Amino acid sequence: MYYPIKVPKWFQKLFPAYLWRGATVQNKKQLYLTFDDGPIPQITPWVLDQLRAYKAKATFFCVGANVQKNKAIYQRILNEGHQVGNHTFNHVNGWKTKHQDYITNVTACREQVESKLFRPPYGRLKWQQAKELRKDYKIVMWEVLAGDFDASITGEQCWQNVCQSAKNGSIIVLHDSQKSWQHLSYVLPKLLEHYHRQGFTFEAITIEDES
Repeated sequence: MYYPIKVPKWFQKLFPAYLWRGATVQNKKQLYLTFDDGPIPQITPWVLDQLRAYKAKATFFCVGANVQKNKAIYQRILNEGHQVGNHTFNHVNGWKTKHQDYITNVTACREQVESKLFRPPYGRLKWQQAKELRKDYKIVMWEVLAGDFDASITGEQCWQNVCQSAKNGSIIVLHDSQKSWQHLSYVLPKLLEHYHRQGFTFEAITIEDES
């Protein structure tokens, strides 16, 4: 399975309307952790516990069907000061979905997730879909993909993907999903401790963020 661990600057510049990096502030070191596909029982609450231990804020791109089934966990995300974003209702692939069906799926998620942030599952979005969604959403991509969903790598390799690529302002993708749990449970504590020791803070993405 091929996927770029770090999205190169030249590629980010091809899609300037998307958010690839979070805001940076002079004399501050900040990272932007994001978690896709939840909320999921046991996993998302564990993630929230880890974040709370470091006073870290994050952004959860939630699947509408999972919010519908796990409303208490979703409410905890909000109560603890994290940001949420729309990740479609059924985790649909924009490249494989007709335009109106895709927009309808995003709209269904909006009934569960109140946010102006949107991340397309798999990062796959057709031009027409993006044009329509940009009327109502800030489309958030990422700079660093940990690869926690990839069963062909080890947890340590997943951690190296992050620590060799993340820098001030990076948006990092992790997944609070069953598929990613084995790697996530290894990587997240190491990531929080490592960057905390280096003086980084962990911030949630806001609609105003630009790198």
